[in-house]
Amino acid sequence: MFSRSDQQLVEKALTGNKKAWLELISRYEQSIFNYAMRMTSQSHDAKDLMQEIFISVFNSLHSFRGEGSFKAWLFRIAHFRSMDFYRRKKPNVSLDDSPELIDSRIDECMGGSGVGSVNIESQLIGQQSQKALLNTMQQLPFNQKVVIELKFFGQFTFDEIAQQLGVSTNTVKSRLYAALGKLKTILEVEHV
Repeated sequence: MFSRSDQQLVEKALTGNKKAWLELISRYEQSIFNYAMRMTSQSHDAKDLMQEIFISVFNSLHSFRGEGSFKAWLFRIAHFRSMDFYRRKKPNVSLDDSPELIDSRIDECMGGSGVGSVNIESQLIGQQSQKALLNTMQQLPFNQKVVIELKFFGQFTFDEIAQQLGVSTNTVKSRLYAALGKLKTILEVEHV
């Protein structure tokens, strides 16, 4: 079956086509939830943030010009909603109380519905690694955390990240390298 482009779905959604809007949401729902989860570290906060993001996208859909990808435009809005979220609710996450990261890739690694494709020990190690990464990311300043999120999880280029954040490419690179340095230091200290 033929799959419509994001641009086609946006155009249909702007005419009031609910099915097109729901298809856009379903395409990016998991990515946005994962982004929100990594940015907030709390499932209920991630759901709230995800809802705010999609409401903003819906309200701003008419301003999408199609000059770049819809995904990049969506994550730019997600970034601004995340900044607003941080301003309203300063994160005070205890490292011991942080929930496990919910990510569809866990299901894929576990073989979906395949029984016994990955043993229980591998599952636990994977979940602990994701929890450790989430905890460590929470210790980074927001502007560094968002660059890590967009580069490694969103798989955006430096130029795309710079455009989304409204900063230079060199600023993005320096934030990324500073964040990686901090992550390395934190992980070394925790595993000594």
